[in-house]
Amino acid sequence: MNRLPDTAAPRPVAAIASYHAHVYFDGPAERETAAWLRDRMAERFAVMLGRWHDRPVGPHASPMYQVAFDVADFARLVPWLMLNRRGLSILVHPNTGHQYDDHLSNALWLGPALPINGAVLPRGTGDGAGAIDPVVPNTTPVLEA
Repeated sequence: MNRLPDTAAPRPVAAIASYHAHVYFDGPAERETAAWLRDRMAERFAVMLGRWHDRPVGPHASPMYQVAFDVADFARLVPWLMLNRRGLSILVHPNTGHQYDDHLSNALWLGPALPINGAVLPRGTGDGAGAIDPVVPNTTPVLEA
């Protein structure tokens, strides 16, 4: 993890373009729970639900799916996930264009932390803004969170 000198200026919150939540599962029962959670999110939040990965992919050592969401939705979605994760581990990280730091230093875990393979993540030192895909919701909320 990168360690900045104590004299470095704090990074502004405006550096966060969006967020990802990675919902992990292990085995058929947890996959069913993850599907329940996914359906409930889609009913309540305008998010971009990613594909199911039934095998480890990228830096993720466990099966999972990704949920992309806008900065404005953090204050509602993350507390909702805290209350409704049903024992699943969920990694929530900002997207600042610094993938290594975003996944390993700037992230938060709901539930037990799982291994992340940082060796496959790029270590950027620029602003990284061009590397962040926009969040294009593919859900239409019909219920209140």
